[in-house]
Amino acid sequence: MRCWRSARSLCLALALAICASPAFAGGIEPLRANLNATEDGYAITADFAIDLGPRLEEAVNHGVALVFNLECTVSRNRWYWLDEHVAGIFVSYRLSYNALTRQYRLSVGGLHQSFDTFAEAVQVLGHVVSMPLADKSAFKPGQTYQAALRLALDKSQLPKPFQVDAIADRDWKVEAKVLHWQFTPGGEGK
Repeated sequence: MRCWRSARSLCLALALAICASPAFAGGIEPLRANLNATEDGYAITADFAIDLGPRLEEAVNHGVALVFNLECTVSRNRWYWLDEHVAGIFVSYRLSYNALTRQYRLSVGGLHQSFDTFAEAVQVLGHVVSMPLADKSAFKPGQTYQAALRLALDKSQLPKPFQVDAIADRDWKVEAKVLHWQFTPGGEGK
């Protein structure tokens, strides 16, 4: 009888460990990012490794649009007070599928681009090139700034039934990591 209880306790502990462990369908990981000087100011260039998993691709193929938010903030440390927010951007991307044209569509504001495959659309989503961030006057030469960058799936933009799935079903979980680095105007980013 005692062996039965310990075996049952072990099974229960394993089941709880599996349910409590953070399992994700995929992930979005920033690989590299740079703040580059342009004629007008500074722009960000970044690359992300994106793995959304088969469940999210299937959802897009059945008409569910996915919204991704790109966030970049630059701040300056202050020893006497909270960090000073210097610059930042917030851009929303919408990935959808058009069954009539059999093409995937990646939209930013009123602009959009069509792709033949899901993989092509996700690859373009994960590559940010020279997106304007701030005017040159926002940064002081020689000063060191802290930058943070993240691209994440916005679950609040999903239809309501899928929002419940996104909370409860691990196939809908997409881990989004944040890249932190220091930036000095005139120097190199990470």
